[in-house]
Amino acid sequence: MVSHRRPTQSGIPRSVRVTVVSAAAATAAATLTGAPASADPKDTRESAKAAVDRLYSEAERATERYNEAGERVARLRGEADRAQDATARGQEAVNRMRNALGAMAGAQYRTGAIDPALALLLSSDPDTYLERAAALDRAGARQALTLDKLRHAQRGLAQTRAEATRALTELERNRAAVTRHKRSVEAKLRQARQLLASLPAEDRASFDRASRSGRTGAPDLSGVAPGSARAMSAVAAAHRALGKPYVWGANGPSGFDCSGLMQWAYAQAGVSLPRTSQAQRYAGRMVPLSQAQPGDLVAYRADASHIGMYVGNGQVIHAPYPGAAIRYDPVGMMPVSSVTRI
Repeated sequence: MVSHRRPTQSGIPRSVRVTVVSAAAATAAATLTGAPASADPKDTRESAKAAVDRLYSEAERATERYNEAGERVARLRGEADRAQDATARGQEAVNRMRNALGAMAGAQYRTGAIDPALALLLSSDPDTYLERAAALDRAGARQALTLDKLRHAQRGLAQTRAEATRALTELERNRAAVTRHKRSVEAKLRQARQLLASLPAEDRASFDRASRSGRTGAPDLSGVAPGSARAMSAVAAAHRALGKPYVWGANGPSGFDCSGLMQWAYAQAGVSLPRTSQAQRYAGRMVPLSQAQPGDLVAYRADASHIGMYVGNGQVIHAPYPGAAIRYDPVGMMPVSSVTRI
Protein backbone atom coordinates (compact mmCIF):
# COMPACT_ATOMS: atom_id res chain seq x y z
CA MET A 1 0.00 0.00 0.00
CA VAL A 2 1.20 3.48 -0.68
CA SER A 3 0.76 7.00 0.57
CA HIS A 4 -1.95 9.34 -0.56
CA ARG A 5 0.60 12.13 -0.70
CA ARG A 6 0.98 13.82 -4.05
CA PRO A 7 4.52 14.20 -5.46
CA THR A 8 5.70 17.80 -5.56
CA GLN A 9 7.55 18.55 -8.81
CA SER A 10 8.01 22.32 -8.48
CA GLY A 11 11.51 23.49 -7.76
CA ILE A 12 13.16 20.18 -8.63
CA PRO A 13 15.88 20.27 -11.30
CA ARG A 14 15.10 18.27 -14.44
CA SER A 15 18.06 15.94 -13.84
CA VAL A 16 16.70 15.00 -10.43
CA ARG A 17 13.16 14.45 -11.75
CA VAL A 18 14.38 12.18 -14.54
CA THR A 19 16.45 10.18 -12.07
CA VAL A 20 13.59 9.74 -9.61
CA VAL A 21 11.02 8.82 -12.22
CA SER A 22 13.30 6.23 -13.79
CA ALA A 23 13.82 4.64 -10.35
CA ALA A 24 16.76 2.58 -11.50
CA ALA A 25 18.24 1.90 -8.11
CA ALA A 26 21.95 2.47 -8.57
CA THR A 27 21.51 5.39 -10.92
CA ALA A 28 18.93 6.95 -8.66
CA ALA A 29 21.17 6.74 -5.63
CA ALA A 30 24.13 8.19 -7.47
CA THR A 31 22.12 11.04 -8.94
CA LEU A 32 20.37 11.88 -5.71
CA THR A 33 23.65 12.10 -3.82
CA GLY A 34 25.21 14.13 -6.62
CA ALA A 35 22.36 16.57 -7.16
CA PRO A 36 23.30 20.08 -8.35
CA ALA A 37 24.21 22.52 -5.62
CA SER A 38 21.18 24.62 -6.53
CA ALA A 39 18.79 21.76 -5.71
CA ASP A 40 16.92 21.96 -2.44
CA PRO A 41 17.85 18.77 -0.52
CA LYS A 42 14.36 18.69 1.00
CA ASP A 43 12.75 18.76 -2.45
CA THR A 44 15.12 16.04 -3.63
CA ARG A 45 14.28 13.83 -0.66
CA GLU A 46 10.54 14.41 -1.14
CA SER A 47 10.87 13.47 -4.80
CA ALA A 48 12.67 10.28 -3.82
CA LYS A 49 9.95 9.43 -1.32
CA ALA A 50 7.31 10.06 -3.97
CA ALA A 51 9.18 7.73 -6.32
CA VAL A 52 9.25 5.03 -3.62
CA ASP A 53 5.49 5.50 -3.15
CA ARG A 54 4.96 5.12 -6.89
CA LEU A 55 7.10 2.00 -7.08
CA TYR A 56 5.22 0.40 -4.20
CA SER A 57 1.96 1.25 -5.96
CA GLU A 58 3.17 -0.31 -9.20
CA ALA A 59 4.40 -3.37 -7.31
CA GLU A 60 1.00 -3.77 -5.68
CA ARG A 61 -0.77 -3.64 -9.04
CA ALA A 62 1.66 -6.26 -10.35
CA THR A 63 1.02 -8.34 -7.22
CA GLU A 64 -2.71 -8.41 -7.93
CA ARG A 65 -2.00 -9.46 -11.53
CA TYR A 66 0.25 -12.17 -10.11
CA ASN A 67 -2.55 -13.31 -7.78
CA GLU A 68 -5.05 -13.34 -10.63
CA ALA A 69 -2.72 -15.37 -12.85
CA GLY A 70 -2.11 -17.79 -9.99
CA GLU A 71 -5.85 -18.21 -9.51
CA ARG A 72 -6.27 -18.97 -13.23
CA VAL A 73 -3.47 -21.53 -13.05
CA ALA A 74 -5.19 -23.31 -10.16
CA ARG A 75 -8.51 -23.36 -12.04
CA LEU A 76 -6.91 -24.56 -15.28
CA ARG A 77 -4.95 -27.24 -13.44
CA GLY A 78 -8.27 -28.61 -12.15
CA GLU A 79 -9.79 -28.47 -15.65
CA ALA A 80 -6.78 -30.23 -17.16
CA ASP A 81 -6.89 -32.95 -14.49
CA ARG A 82 -10.62 -33.53 -15.06
CA ALA A 83 -10.14 -33.63 -18.84
CA GLN A 84 -7.34 -36.16 -18.50
CA ASP A 85 -9.47 -38.32 -16.19
CA ALA A 86 -12.35 -38.17 -18.67
CA THR A 87 -9.97 -39.15 -21.47
CA ALA A 88 -8.78 -42.18 -19.49
CA ARG A 89 -12.37 -43.27 -18.74
CA GLY A 90 -13.34 -42.80 -22.39
CA GLN A 91 -10.43 -44.89 -23.54
CA GLU A 92 -11.45 -47.68 -21.15
CA ALA A 93 -15.00 -47.64 -22.55
CA VAL A 94 -13.69 -47.78 -26.14
CA ASN A 95 -11.43 -50.70 -25.24
CA ARG A 96 -14.34 -52.63 -23.68
CA MET A 97 -16.48 -52.16 -26.80
CA ARG A 98 -13.63 -53.19 -29.06
CA ASN A 99 -13.13 -56.36 -27.01
CA ALA A 100 -16.86 -57.14 -27.21
CA LEU A 101 -16.86 -56.71 -30.98
CA GLY A 102 -13.75 -58.86 -31.26
CA ALA A 103 -15.48 -61.65 -29.31
CA MET A 104 -18.52 -61.43 -31.58
CA ALA A 105 -16.38 -61.57 -34.69
CA GLY A 106 -14.47 -64.57 -33.35
CA ALA A 107 -17.68 -66.45 -32.62
CA GLN A 108 -18.98 -65.78 -36.14
CA TYR A 109 -15.72 -66.96 -37.65
CA ARG A 110 -15.82 -70.21 -35.68
CA THR A 111 -19.41 -71.00 -36.80
CA GLY A 112 -18.42 -70.41 -40.42
CA ALA A 113 -20.14 -68.37 -43.09
CA ILE A 114 -22.80 -70.64 -44.70
CA ASP A 115 -25.78 -69.64 -46.78
CA PRO A 116 -28.84 -69.61 -44.46
CA ALA A 117 -31.11 -71.40 -47.01
CA LEU A 118 -28.57 -74.22 -47.51
CA ALA A 119 -28.07 -74.53 -43.74
CA LEU A 120 -31.85 -74.97 -43.35
CA LEU A 121 -31.97 -77.74 -46.00
CA LEU A 122 -29.09 -79.62 -44.39
CA SER A 123 -30.34 -79.23 -40.84
CA SER A 124 -31.71 -82.41 -39.21
CA ASP A 125 -33.76 -80.23 -36.85
CA PRO A 126 -35.28 -77.22 -38.68
CA ASP A 127 -36.92 -75.89 -35.49
CA THR A 128 -33.58 -75.75 -33.68
CA TYR A 129 -31.99 -74.07 -36.70
CA LEU A 130 -34.65 -71.38 -36.81
CA GLU A 131 -34.14 -70.67 -33.11
CA ARG A 132 -30.39 -70.33 -33.69
CA ALA A 133 -30.97 -68.12 -36.73
CA ALA A 134 -33.14 -65.78 -34.64
CA ALA A 135 -30.45 -65.69 -31.98
CA LEU A 136 -27.86 -64.80 -34.64
CA ASP A 137 -30.10 -62.00 -35.91
CA ARG A 138 -30.30 -60.61 -32.38
CA ALA A 139 -26.55 -60.96 -32.03
CA GLY A 140 -26.10 -59.09 -35.30
CA ALA A 141 -28.35 -56.31 -34.05
CA ARG A 142 -26.35 -56.10 -30.83
CA GLN A 143 -23.16 -55.98 -32.85
CA ALA A 144 -24.50 -53.14 -34.98
CA LEU A 145 -25.57 -51.26 -31.86
CA THR A 146 -22.16 -51.79 -30.26
CA LEU A 147 -20.46 -50.54 -33.44
CA ASP A 148 -22.61 -47.41 -33.38
CA LYS A 149 -21.77 -46.83 -29.71
CA LEU A 150 -18.10 -47.36 -30.48
CA ARG A 151 -18.14 -44.73 -33.21
CA HIS A 152 -19.80 -42.22 -30.88
CA ALA A 153 -17.37 -43.07 -28.07
CA GLN A 154 -14.39 -42.60 -30.35
CA ARG A 155 -15.65 -39.19 -31.48
CA GLY A 156 -16.24 -38.18 -27.86
CA LEU A 157 -12.79 -39.44 -26.89
CA ALA A 158 -11.17 -37.37 -29.64
CA GLN A 159 -13.04 -34.26 -28.43
CA THR A 160 -12.08 -34.90 -24.81
CA ARG A 161 -8.45 -35.34 -25.78
CA ALA A 162 -8.54 -32.06 -27.69
CA GLU A 163 -10.06 -30.29 -24.64
CA ALA A 164 -7.37 -31.78 -22.41
CA THR A 165 -4.69 -30.59 -24.81
CA ARG A 166 -6.16 -27.07 -24.88
CA ALA A 167 -6.40 -26.98 -21.08
CA LEU A 168 -2.79 -28.06 -20.70
CA THR A 169 -1.63 -25.51 -23.29
CA GLU A 170 -3.55 -22.73 -21.51
CA LEU A 171 -2.15 -23.93 -18.20
CA GLU A 172 1.42 -23.57 -19.44
CA ARG A 173 0.65 -20.15 -20.91
CA ASN A 174 -0.72 -18.93 -17.58
CA ARG A 175 2.21 -20.42 -15.68
CA ALA A 176 4.42 -18.26 -17.87
CA ALA A 177 2.23 -15.23 -17.03
CA VAL A 178 2.65 -15.93 -13.31
CA THR A 179 6.41 -15.97 -13.77
CA ARG A 180 6.34 -12.66 -15.68
CA HIS A 181 4.22 -10.96 -13.02
CA LYS A 182 6.45 -12.32 -10.28
CA ARG A 183 9.52 -10.84 -11.96
CA SER A 184 7.71 -7.52 -12.40
CA VAL A 185 6.85 -7.38 -8.70
CA GLU A 186 10.36 -8.32 -7.66
CA ALA A 187 11.86 -5.66 -9.93
CA LYS A 188 9.57 -2.90 -8.58
CA LEU A 189 10.23 -3.86 -4.98
CA ARG A 190 13.97 -4.06 -5.58
CA GLN A 191 13.97 -0.59 -7.12
CA ALA A 192 11.90 0.81 -4.25
CA ARG A 193 14.17 -0.70 -1.59
CA GLN A 194 17.32 0.54 -3.28
CA LEU A 195 15.92 4.00 -3.82
CA LEU A 196 14.76 4.14 -0.22
CA ALA A 197 18.20 3.00 0.90
CA SER A 198 19.73 5.95 -0.92
CA LEU A 199 17.99 8.36 1.49
CA PRO A 200 19.56 9.49 4.77
CA ALA A 201 18.68 7.34 7.77
CA GLU A 202 16.36 9.94 9.29
CA ASP A 203 14.42 10.22 6.02
CA ARG A 204 14.07 6.46 5.79
CA ALA A 205 12.73 6.36 9.34
CA SER A 206 10.26 9.15 8.65
CA PHE A 207 9.04 7.71 5.34
CA ASP A 208 6.46 5.49 6.96
CA ARG A 209 5.48 7.90 9.72
CA ALA A 210 4.86 10.69 7.24
CA SER A 211 2.35 8.71 5.18
CA ARG A 212 0.69 6.40 7.71
CA SER A 213 -0.43 6.48 11.27
CA GLY A 214 1.90 3.56 11.92
CA ARG A 215 -0.31 2.12 14.67
CA THR A 216 -0.09 -1.56 15.52
CA GLY A 217 -2.50 -1.28 18.46
CA ALA A 218 -6.27 -1.14 18.15
CA PRO A 219 -7.83 2.30 17.60
CA ASP A 220 -10.70 3.53 19.71
CA LEU A 221 -13.68 1.55 18.45
CA SER A 222 -16.02 2.30 21.33
CA GLY A 223 -19.59 2.81 20.26
CA VAL A 224 -19.07 1.04 16.93
CA ALA A 225 -22.28 -0.62 15.74
CA PRO A 226 -21.66 -4.33 15.11
CA GLY A 227 -22.11 -5.70 11.61
CA SER A 228 -23.34 -9.21 10.76
CA ALA A 229 -22.03 -12.18 12.73
CA ARG A 230 -19.78 -13.30 9.88
CA ALA A 231 -18.49 -9.76 9.33
CA MET A 232 -17.56 -9.41 12.99
CA SER A 233 -15.90 -12.84 12.88
CA ALA A 234 -13.83 -11.64 9.90
CA VAL A 235 -12.90 -8.44 11.77
CA ALA A 236 -11.77 -10.51 14.76
CA ALA A 237 -9.66 -12.72 12.47
CA ALA A 238 -8.04 -9.69 10.82
CA HIS A 239 -7.27 -8.28 14.25
CA ARG A 240 -5.46 -11.54 15.14
CA ALA A 241 -3.23 -10.94 12.12
CA LEU A 242 -2.23 -7.49 13.41
CA GLY A 243 1.54 -7.02 13.31
CA LYS A 244 2.21 -9.83 10.85
CA PRO A 245 4.30 -8.85 7.83
CA TYR A 246 3.20 -7.87 4.37
CA VAL A 247 4.32 -10.66 2.04
CA TRP A 248 3.40 -10.20 -1.60
CA GLY A 249 1.43 -13.08 -3.09
CA ALA A 250 0.67 -14.50 0.38
CA ASN A 251 -2.71 -15.20 1.97
CA GLY A 252 -1.65 -16.35 5.43
CA PRO A 253 -1.39 -17.39 8.02
CA SER A 254 2.13 -16.04 8.67
CA GLY A 255 2.11 -13.22 6.09
CA PHE A 256 -0.34 -11.48 3.78
CA ASP A 257 -0.70 -9.10 0.89
CA CYS A 258 -3.73 -6.81 0.93
CA SER A 259 -6.25 -9.10 -0.78
CA GLY A 260 -4.72 -12.16 0.85
CA LEU A 261 -5.58 -10.74 4.29
CA MET A 262 -9.20 -10.14 3.27
CA GLN A 263 -9.53 -13.63 1.82
CA TRP A 264 -7.99 -15.27 4.88
CA ALA A 265 -10.01 -13.23 7.40
CA TYR A 266 -13.32 -14.08 5.77
CA ALA A 267 -12.30 -17.72 5.36
CA GLN A 268 -12.06 -17.86 9.17
CA ALA A 269 -15.70 -16.75 9.18
CA GLY A 270 -16.65 -19.51 6.74
CA VAL A 271 -16.92 -17.20 3.72
CA SER A 272 -15.01 -17.84 0.49
CA LEU A 273 -13.74 -14.68 -1.22
CA PRO A 274 -11.98 -14.37 -4.59
CA ARG A 275 -8.20 -13.97 -4.48
CA THR A 276 -7.74 -10.51 -6.02
CA SER A 277 -8.78 -7.10 -4.75
CA GLN A 278 -10.47 -6.36 -8.09
CA ALA A 279 -12.68 -9.45 -7.75
CA GLN A 280 -13.29 -8.91 -4.03
CA ARG A 281 -14.85 -5.51 -4.63
CA TYR A 282 -17.67 -7.33 -6.51
CA ALA A 283 -18.02 -10.16 -3.99
CA GLY A 284 -20.96 -8.52 -2.24
CA ARG A 285 -23.24 -5.49 -2.24
CA MET A 286 -21.72 -2.06 -2.69
CA VAL A 287 -22.67 0.60 -0.14
CA PRO A 288 -21.74 4.28 0.29
CA LEU A 289 -18.69 5.02 2.42
CA SER A 290 -20.93 7.00 4.75
CA GLN A 291 -22.81 3.77 5.54
CA ALA A 292 -19.74 1.56 6.03
CA GLN A 293 -19.98 -1.06 8.78
CA PRO A 294 -17.31 -3.27 10.39
CA GLY A 295 -16.34 -6.06 8.02
CA ASP A 296 -17.02 -4.08 4.84
CA LEU A 297 -14.24 -4.22 2.25
CA VAL A 298 -12.81 -0.85 1.23
CA ALA A 299 -11.17 -0.78 -2.21
CA TYR A 300 -8.71 1.98 -3.12
CA ARG A 301 -7.73 3.66 -6.38
CA ALA A 302 -9.85 3.49 -9.52
CA ASP A 303 -8.42 0.08 -10.40
CA ALA A 304 -9.06 -1.36 -6.89
CA SER A 305 -5.40 -2.33 -6.65
CA HIS A 306 -5.48 -2.07 -2.85
CA ILE A 307 -8.09 -3.23 -0.35
CA GLY A 308 -8.67 -3.10 3.39
CA MET A 309 -11.37 -3.95 5.93
CA TYR A 310 -13.44 -1.30 7.66
CA VAL A 311 -13.51 -1.74 11.45
CA GLY A 312 -15.47 1.35 12.52
CA ASN A 313 -14.86 4.95 13.58
CA GLY A 314 -13.23 5.81 10.26
CA GLN A 315 -10.55 3.08 10.53
CA VAL A 316 -9.49 0.16 8.35
CA ILE A 317 -7.17 -2.76 8.97
CA HIS A 318 -4.98 -3.77 6.05
CA ALA A 319 -1.65 -5.10 4.82
CA PRO A 320 0.03 -1.85 3.67
CA TYR A 321 3.09 -2.70 1.56
CA PRO A 322 6.39 -4.63 1.80
CA GLY A 323 8.30 -3.80 4.94
CA ALA A 324 5.19 -2.69 6.84
CA ALA A 325 3.20 -4.88 9.20
CA ILE A 326 -0.57 -5.32 9.15
CA ARG A 327 -2.09 -2.39 10.99
CA TYR A 328 -4.93 0.11 11.34
CA ASP A 329 -5.07 3.31 9.32
CA PRO A 330 -7.64 6.02 8.53
CA VAL A 331 -10.12 4.93 5.90
CA GLY A 332 -9.32 8.08 3.89
CA MET A 333 -5.59 7.36 3.60
CA MET A 334 -6.06 7.04 -0.20
CA PRO A 335 -8.92 7.71 -2.59
CA VAL A 336 -11.70 5.17 -1.90
CA SER A 337 -13.17 3.63 -5.04
CA SER A 338 -15.82 1.38 -3.45
CA VAL A 339 -17.13 -0.16 -0.24
CA THR A 340 -18.45 -3.72 -0.40
CA ARG A 341 -20.60 -5.48 2.18
CA ILE A 342 -20.05 -9.25 2.21
